[in-house]
Amino acid sequence: MVRLRYLKQQTSIRAFLSPLGSNDTLQQLSYSTIGAAASSTATNGVLLNPIFSSSYSSPVKKLHAQDVVVTFQEWFKSSGNPFLDRILQVLSSHGNIAENVDFVSQRDAVDVALSRLNLRLTESLVLDVLYYVKDVLSCLKFFDWAGRQPGFHHTRATFNAIFKILSKAKLMSLMLDYLDNYAKHRGTHKINYHTILVMGYAVAGKPEIALHLFGRMRYQGLDLDDFAYHVLLNGLVEESCFDGVESVAKQIKMRGYESEVTHSILVKGFCRKKEFDKAEAYFRGVMDGGVKLKTGGFIVGALVDGLCKSDQFDKAGKLVDEFGEFHVYDIWIRELVRARKLDGAMEFLQKTKNPEFVVRYVPDVFRYNTLIIRLLRENRLEEVCDLIIEMRENNVPPDELTMNIVLCFFCKAGMVDVALRLYDSRGEIGLSLSSMTLNYLMNTLCGDGSVTDAYRILKNSIEQGYFPGKMTFSILADALCKLEKLDMMNELFLVALENNIVLSDRIHESYIKALCRIGRVEDGYFIHGELSRLNKVTTRYAYNSLINGFIKSNRGDIATKLLIEMQENGHTPTRKLFRAVIQSVCEMENPEQQFQKLLEMQLSLLHELNCDVFNSFIEGVGHAKKPDLARQIYEMMKKSGISPNMRSDLLLLRSFLAGEKVSDALNLYYDILKKRKISRKVCNAIVVGLCKSNKPGLALEIFLEIREKEKHMKPSLECYEELIYSLCKHKKYDKIMPLVNDMIGVGRPLSSFIGNNLLLCSLKDHELYETWADLLPHDESVESSPIWRLGELIGLFSSRFRDELDPDDLEQVVRNCYPLDIYTYNMILRKLCIKQTDDASKLFQKISQKGYEPNQWTYETMVHGFYRNGRKTDAELWVEEMLRRGYHPSESTKLLF
Repeated sequence: MVRLRYLKQQTSIRAFLSPLGSNDTLQQLSYSTIGAAASSTATNGVLLNPIFSSSYSSPVKKLHAQDVVVTFQEWFKSSGNPFLDRILQVLSSHGNIAENVDFVSQRDAVDVALSRLNLRLTESLVLDVLYYVKDVLSCLKFFDWAGRQPGFHHTRATFNAIFKILSKAKLMSLMLDYLDNYAKHRGTHKINYHTILVMGYAVAGKPEIALHLFGRMRYQGLDLDDFAYHVLLNGLVEESCFDGVESVAKQIKMRGYESEVTHSILVKGFCRKKEFDKAEAYFRGVMDGGVKLKTGGFIVGALVDGLCKSDQFDKAGKLVDEFGEFHVYDIWIRELVRARKLDGAMEFLQKTKNPEFVVRYVPDVFRYNTLIIRLLRENRLEEVCDLIIEMRENNVPPDELTMNIVLCFFCKAGMVDVALRLYDSRGEIGLSLSSMTLNYLMNTLCGDGSVTDAYRILKNSIEQGYFPGKMTFSILADALCKLEKLDMMNELFLVALENNIVLSDRIHESYIKALCRIGRVEDGYFIHGELSRLNKVTTRYAYNSLINGFIKSNRGDIATKLLIEMQENGHTPTRKLFRAVIQSVCEMENPEQQFQKLLEMQLSLLHELNCDVFNSFIEGVGHAKKPDLARQIYEMMKKSGISPNMRSDLLLLRSFLAGEKVSDALNLYYDILKKRKISRKVCNAIVVGLCKSNKPGLALEIFLEIREKEKHMKPSLECYEELIYSLCKHKKYDKIMPLVNDMIGVGRPLSSFIGNNLLLCSLKDHELYETWADLLPHDESVESSPIWRLGELIGLFSSRFRDELDPDDLEQVVRNCYPLDIYTYNMILRKLCIKQTDDASKLFQKISQKGYEPNQWTYETMVHGFYRNGRKTDAELWVEEMLRRGYHPSESTKLLF
């Protein structure tokens, strides 16, 4: 304890926790407490939101985690009762009934194991065991075993204890069956069996049966004792049978059984009726009436409890100050925590530490636990730390819940290494982790990047019969998928199947995507098959991953099957996916046969035929450069009685051009002109297609023809870009200026793509500038026009222009013509590198400052520029920088060195 106190006093833990109080410094990861509670029964029904701060650096990180671990291990070892722990171990080790072992065999095994402990059974021992053991089934097994041992008979107290346990666990049907069975064996017990039945039914919430049995007892001349009378009275109050309360209270008084227990039950009755003034008057009458009481705390506690449950905390607080004592303080803390008045609870605890306080109050472990859990929920970590240390200083032995809370605290405070070491020593310190803590620890480890440890904990927990909630599994599965630890993920998936646990779509989707990403598409297909077997539909994105995976594996047949299945399950594939599947089919052996099969299956899915499905196939085979197949589908569509629409014509046209069927494309183009008015899309398709088919002259001819006929049509920017690019490539410079003029005339801006191409041509070939200068009108009115400025720029970049240039001026001249991009800067650098390499270096530095990212060609330009100017060493330095940035030199750069 000295070590832990030293850490706190040295501000280490505080220094660590203080910044964590703000949500601004935390990376939060919360999960639904309602959803998780259904699949993982958290301690006391509480689930907390884990908060990770693995990225936060604090002085506490520099502490030796082992010192903190040892301190808490020593404290944890002080908990528990070794004698009772042995009994609990016997009961819990026989807790699960195997499939081939009946109940009688299991009971015999428990009997043998308990008998070997040579217990000396007494009422006190049985009560101790029942209060110590938290599991209801284990309590019932021990109660049953004790009742069958020679020389021991259960007492009113032991019966009442087991009744309370069953009642608290809300196992009323089991309790009533037990009472009915007990009534049939009246001769096997020494104490009056009527008394036990009255008590049992009173605790079970059946006061009418308890009163009926009590009446039969009185008729037979039998009576209840002091203990049983009070159990009956309390049961009547709990069920609001106030007529019976008054009658039984009179009987208690007549027999001289009246005590502070009686008074506290009656005060509780007044509170149940909301008669708080009567309750207080009764209480004060008892206190002032000279009745001999041990402390009066139970009576005050009943009134404080009633007031708090009616939200009268101010009035209850005054009673606590006036009549407070240990039991009252327990109730006051409990109710403040229940109402989430945590500030009030903390202030009260602080006040009890004052030396002038009437009673030195140290909460029991249950009060500490409930308060700490609430504080953890609200991320009040400093106060949690204070309470944990206070528990140790006050020699409050921790129970299992305390140990679990401490682990949650370390996770939440970012000290997951400490939590993990405590987990690893759980056998040594007698720690049994709750589902809450397991979820917490695994979530935090995933957030901290320790996925392997999280997986190890999960495996341990599964071996012990606990499977985490879906959210925890989802977090771990996502982490495993991202790190591509897919063998671990496969084990978890199989365990889930074995336990009939259907995980979320997101988990399955992440798993399948990860498998496909690394080429294990067959394994992904297996997961898909298992989901189908469970009647669970694979998600659209998982289907996409599988289909793309099989396309990459050249398995168009399976991709086709999945595409059809995907649609049958209600998912609509994207055009891109559909196109990719068709392309994959076209690349298979006997593509016509496979293609025909896919088309037939696709058509069978339709309620009625339409252009869309045929268009999708024409588009797919067009991208696969199968123009003859595209023509067949086009003709098939017409034979099916469907008139091809504009998109059908466009797709077929593009298919002919992509497959270099230029004559077929021209024939189709002129057919379109006969039946449709020419549109920008048709113009774009034919001109761009001819340019890409290396037919710039024909493309320009058709373009000019369209411009002549459709003067109001505005061709696309792509149309101009492809034409100018193709004309530059074929050195048809005389055709470029009229096109640029036309483009500006229709309102299209000069794009960076066009400008950069013209600059590249001017750097390589001086004829561009000469042609431009010849065509440029010698008229002063055009000197401020865009075409003039562009000509001036081409002249500056022309290989004939050898004067040194100011980089800033050059950059501004370009900006006056068109928007700059990284490729423009590459052109400027290339121009400067002819003989101004130092200016090029300065501009290179400015490029990044302006927000542009240099690419491989930027570095290549600098390397070649310095090398050609005889600065080989500098060129080598640029190569090294290029490699550091992850770029690999081209073959031409390698040849330089």
